[in-house]
Amino acid sequence: MNLIVIIAATLVAGIGSVWLAALLLRVGVRNGSGGVNPQHLLSLAAGALLATAFMHLLPEAFESRIEPALLFAVLLFGLVFFFLLDKAELWHHGHEHHHGNTPEGPDAHKGHDHAHDHAHAHDHHGHAHNHVPKGGGSWAVLTGDSVHCFGDGILIASAFVADIRLGLVAALAVLAHEVPHHIGDLVVLRQSSANQRVALVKVSLAGTMTMLGGIAGWWLVDQLHGWLPYFLVLAGSSFVYVALADLIPQLQKRLPARQTAAQILWLVAGIVLVTLVSRLAHGEHGHDHGHDDPGHGEHGHVHKD
Repeated sequence: MNLIVIIAATLVAGIGSVWLAALLLRVGVRNGSGGVNPQHLLSLAAGALLATAFMHLLPEAFESRIEPALLFAVLLFGLVFFFLLDKAELWHHGHEHHHGNTPEGPDAHKGHDHAHDHAHAHDHHGHAHNHVPKGGGSWAVLTGDSVHCFGDGILIASAFVADIRLGLVAALAVLAHEVPHHIGDLVVLRQSSANQRVALVKVSLAGTMTMLGGIAGWWLVDQLHGWLPYFLVLAGSSFVYVALADLIPQLQKRLPARQTAAQILWLVAGIVLVTLVSRLAHGEHGHDHGHDDPGHGEHGHVHKD
């Protein structure tokens, strides 16, 4: 049963985030008073990732009998590891931060593509959205997306093996931060293809890699169940890195007080959303924490059927 839940959750996080991104693009992702402000999506995603890491994944890992200093060392290793993967352009989408006109500047209303380039310009190979070459550039985007999604699937599976509630929260966090990323991917592919449906199908196929990563993670963690706390810490370090190194830097710009307050509110909304989902899931899947086994199996976690 656990594998079925993992497959369902990874499909929702992987493909559902693509369709939600396409819906938001259709509604209109732009800055200003109309449409969906991408800055708000980034704030929401950052809040969800940080809440999942610090309030769920890391506490769950530290409930094991493993020495805290060792788990903190794994956390540090994870942050450095994901930084190196980022440098190698394998993990999550790099970003080119523009320092000219900001989304709140004179060009704020030139259409959602232009505004999104400023707010969330994906940079897989040193080119922003409006500089991505046709053909090859789109495949570079899809390749990076597929690797990213596969890694997300492993992280979600690790959380589900520990606890169904934890897995649901992790899947929600992945969904939240994938939406703004997929918006950028769809913008890139629509520039290199006249058919918008083809772009949606391509990104959706990349999203299915989340499910494959989930299956691989389920098998791997089940084989190495004693290592589960380390997997949870690595998942937490991934979420922290993406939030602090990728999302939040895009929000750190001089803004009017009203827009700054809106960013903070959406950040808090991400934290509250994760907390609510956790509480609802806990009501349905309560679990009892024991501490008799030096491994991580003492928590009454759900195992593979």
